[in-house]
Amino acid sequence: MTHAIVARQAGGPEVLAYEEIERPVPGPGQLLIKVGAAGVNFIDTYKRSGTYKVDYPFTPGSEAAGTVEAAGDGVSGFVPGDRVATAEGINCYAGYALVDEDAALPVPAGVDDFTAAALPLQGITAHYLMNSTFKVEPDHTVLLHAGAGGVGLLLIQLLKARGAEVITTVSTDEKEQLALDAGADHVLRYDGFEGKVRDITSGRGADVVYDGVGKDTFDGSLAALRVRGMLVLFGAASGPVPPVDPQRLNAGGSLFLTRPTMAHYLRDAAERRWRAEEVFGAAANGSLKVRIGARYPLSQARKAHEDLEGRRTTGKVILVP
Repeated sequence: MTHAIVARQAGGPEVLAYEEIERPVPGPGQLLIKVGAAGVNFIDTYKRSGTYKVDYPFTPGSEAAGTVEAAGDGVSGFVPGDRVATAEGINCYAGYALVDEDAALPVPAGVDDFTAAALPLQGITAHYLMNSTFKVEPDHTVLLHAGAGGVGLLLIQLLKARGAEVITTVSTDEKEQLALDAGADHVLRYDGFEGKVRDITSGRGADVVYDGVGKDTFDGSLAALRVRGMLVLFGAASGPVPPVDPQRLNAGGSLFLTRPTMAHYLRDAAERRWRAEEVFGAAANGSLKVRIGARYPLSQARKAHEDLEGRRTTGKVILVP
């Protein structure tokens, strides 16, 4: 037996229950992971709330790090005792979780379970956003919302290592300092940010906006772009964006709008390996600092969701079985 978080219906954080369940058994091509830490992400709240449809009863979590406990038939790349992480696990808010061998990422020496659980989803997201969705070059000016969040703090560091100018938004003085410490060139509050971006860029606008906030920032994000700039809408922390008239992109300067998701940027083993090796390698050599903003016992998953949705967290939120 093991423990897991189970939601039996869609709803608020209160639907998350800490229950005893049967320990899962790995099928062909799967690994059973003894979870050392599980990442908490906004996508988990979308699934819990019913914004994304799932089958119930439902155990959230696709991101975790831990140790291989057992391997199913046909597994050749891992053995019990290996340390792995994943952004594509199955029911990871638990003491034990399953992951397909192809989706397991080796954890390098020197990276602990908490750091390893903080990197797969948000680190790989940061990597694909700046390398593939919009290829950032050293002369680009980037506007990044929620710079003190999990993706934000990682993306600021990676963008500065690339040589870009980074403008970011935050909501508090504490978060402003975190963004500055990560290397941001300009840190703004959300109120009127689009005009301030215009001022910083001498009226030109940002080359790209990375927006994980959604509804509350969408209009301003479009207004902050240069002619032929791109808005990359990769999350909806403030709620989903209402339907958009494509004519707005014309009026704004022949703008580009995209809504990426990680699954489309992990299309094969080579792409997965490229992204994971660069992100985990940067953490292992110390060039990428990972902030664990909050750790909760697994039994307090409800509190973790409340704090994440209430914008009371910075960096990465972790559950510990």
